[in-house]
Amino acid sequence: MTCAFLGGNCVELLESGSEYFPALLAAIDAATVEIHIETYIFEADATGRRIAAALTRAARRGVAVRVLVDGFGAREFPDALGRGLLAGGVEVLVYRPEVAALRLRRNRLRRLHRKLAVIDARIAFVGGINVIDDMDTPAQTPPRYDYAVRVEGPLLADIHGTVRHLWQLVRWAGLRRRHPEKSLHPVVARCGDTAAAFAIRDNLRHRRDIEDAYLDAIAAARDEVVIASAYFLPGRHFRHALAEAARRGVRVTVLLQGRVEYMLLHYATRALYATLLQAGVRIFEYRCSFLHAKVAVADRSWATVGSSNIDPFSLLLAREANVFVRDAAFAQRLRASLQRAMDLGATEVRAADMQRRSFAARVLSWFAYGMVRLMIGFTRYGGNDYRE
Repeated sequence: MTCAFLGGNCVELLESGSEYFPALLAAIDAATVEIHIETYIFEADATGRRIAAALTRAARRGVAVRVLVDGFGAREFPDALGRGLLAGGVEVLVYRPEVAALRLRRNRLRRLHRKLAVIDARIAFVGGINVIDDMDTPAQTPPRYDYAVRVEGPLLADIHGTVRHLWQLVRWAGLRRRHPEKSLHPVVARCGDTAAAFAIRDNLRHRRDIEDAYLDAIAAARDEVVIASAYFLPGRHFRHALAEAARRGVRVTVLLQGRVEYMLLHYATRALYATLLQAGVRIFEYRCSFLHAKVAVADRSWATVGSSNIDPFSLLLAREANVFVRDAAFAQRLRASLQRAMDLGATEVRAADMQRRSFAARVLSWFAYGMVRLMIGFTRYGGNDYRE
């Protein structure tokens, strides 16, 4: 499905939690009617407690506040913060609660990974930033690096409709209420000049919407493609699209996580480096802190910010959400931010580096890649894209 771009939006880029959380808190504190929050992680750290307190204040002044968290990513949330929110008048639901942690089922990996907030059906936030402090990282490294956008304008109709639909779906699945609740009409008046589209990934009508939007942009690129992805294990079609773009002279750069967070995926990704480098793709590993971004820029005129990584979890299994933007000023700002990250905190991986790897390191990478492919096969969602 092709993304439907709508003009007249105001889309503001927010870099990491230092910009995102103050903007989100301000919107929550100004809310008068309705707040929807969707997040994969809602941590009970200093940031999580500030957001929870703001949501409780809003509920106590009569705002309908609805929080939907993932049952795996936020598995400690019901006891850590959820009870306090419920006591404060906030409605809380859990998407696919983890009720049998040791039970192996292929649908356990179908998680709510998107990060969305909609305030009064007038302001939306979309991106990759969970409700967790930037400094809440393994080994207390420098702040986590990520992005989100603040959106106003005609695109609110799609975003608001999406959060409302999933809220009702989860509520009905839990037998909480069978009749639809009253809903606001989104404020969709033009407030800017930015053309933007909203795309989701689910297992029904939108299985490939986000991936297809990426592939369309890569195929149309004539000058440059820059992708930053925390977890990067593209399927065959995506890899071929990057290689084909590089062959026709497009400068293709991927900025990836250099620190080891999830060992299996980290080493599986490295199994693809040699092939991508041989095709002319440049690879940078961000090592200053933990890279959590899921963004891209093409020809300094097209950009995307969202929750979807370029890996099987995001592209085949999880519920994801991205905003796609056609606006030179926005794209160039994001491109400049990514360039700063590469200049100040990343190291380029070269073909000679791969050739110097030990035999053990190569075996480890291919073993990890094989294990990931085996897991994808178990889910039965991968089709032919992860078969070599």
